[in-house]
Amino acid sequence: MEAKENGTSSYKFTIIVPVYNEEDNIFTLEEKLQQFLPKSIFSTCVLFVNDGSKDESLPRLRQICARNSQFFYINLEKNGGLSAALKSGIDACFSKYVGYMDADLQTDPEDFNLLLQDVGDYEMVTGIRANRKDSFFKNLQSKIANGYRRMMTHDGISDTGCPLKVMHTDFAKRVPFFNGMHRFLPALILLQNGKIKQTPVRHYPRMAGTSKYNLWNRLSGPFIDCFAYRWMKKRYINYHVNEHNLD
Repeated sequence: MEAKENGTSSYKFTIIVPVYNEEDNIFTLEEKLQQFLPKSIFSTCVLFVNDGSKDESLPRLRQICARNSQFFYINLEKNGGLSAALKSGIDACFSKYVGYMDADLQTDPEDFNLLLQDVGDYEMVTGIRANRKDSFFKNLQSKIANGYRRMMTHDGISDTGCPLKVMHTDFAKRVPFFNGMHRFLPALILLQNGKIKQTPVRHYPRMAGTSKYNLWNRLSGPFIDCFAYRWMKKRYINYHVNEHNLD
């Protein structure tokens, strides 16, 4: 069923933050977002998506949304993974632009302004993590996965895993849903004949909590999903209505 318009429609930009067992980061994340919102180029709100967390993430999200009028949350019945959390947030968003960031604070919300300054001319502006602060092994995993994905999709994106992106909401809502979708957002925007710009952003070590990914789901998932994307690309239906009398 199609989502009804909600509080996000009062803003021009919505930041989606998927959350899964990030209780140690929630209040610091609140502080960082509070500092950014008055500086944002556009009127901005935050939409947290609790992805079936089993720790104290949900109660803490309820607390910070109760004391911040620009903060909203949705709670998923069970853990569905990053793609499901991101898609549910996009479906619930009614601002002109939508973006997302991870809850682990390895990127800074203030860098959204670097992306937003160009979003009028591009359907997506995506970050590139400069001077990444991850371990050598984690960086190697990402390098292998990114290289393989570029070879299979020809999307030209050097860092699709960067958790800092902004998109036109109407384009984001047309992205087909499947597990692993988040790895292919630029490629899926290109399927709609959208334009993409890549912009360097800052990157930091994880402050608290632990990564939810390991070697298996960093490499095996993208490997399998690339074949699904190639199959879908050949069959993707892209249309635009230029006239109607439905109003």
